[in-house]
Amino acid sequence: MGIIAWIVFGLIAGALAKLIMPGDDPGGIIVTIVIGILGALVGGFIATALGFGAVSGFNIGSFIVAILGAILLLWLYRVVKSR
Repeated sequence: MGIIAWIVFGLIAGALAKLIMPGDDPGGIIVTIVIGILGALVGGFIATALGFGAVSGFNIGSFIVAILGAILLLWLYRVVKSR
């Protein structure tokens, strides 16, 4: 259930990350959604590794971690693509 939850969170987090960090991203909305999914997965693994607890389903803490992970990866993607 944990990985599936992060993928669903990632779909939503990718869209919210795009709203929080507007801009012209190379690749468009599809790439942003994929980055959101990957960001949610990375955020979940980092939060679990840091001891914030495992993914236990849909809750606000997990959703915030997913959004922060998506924002982090979207920012990194923009930094790498702008060079």
